[in-house]
Amino acid sequence: MTQFELKDEYIELFKLIKVLDLVDTGAQAKMIVADGYVQRNGEVELRKRAKIVKGDHLVIGGDVEIEIL
Repeated sequence: MTQFELKDEYIELFKLIKVLDLVDTGAQAKMIVADGYVQRNGEVELRKRAKIVKGDHLVIGGDVEIEIL
């Protein structure tokens, strides 16, 4: 499991995916979200700009787990 420590109050979902180098471009990050490959706290998250906050648990593509600290 990957842990990501927030420096601000929140980070937008597609930016988090890009910052973690899971994709090469922001456009690819947006496509992953739009195609339903991201779960946030057990629910599919389709909002590219969803505000990810401390305590959130993400699963991307079914195998990459991220804990937000």
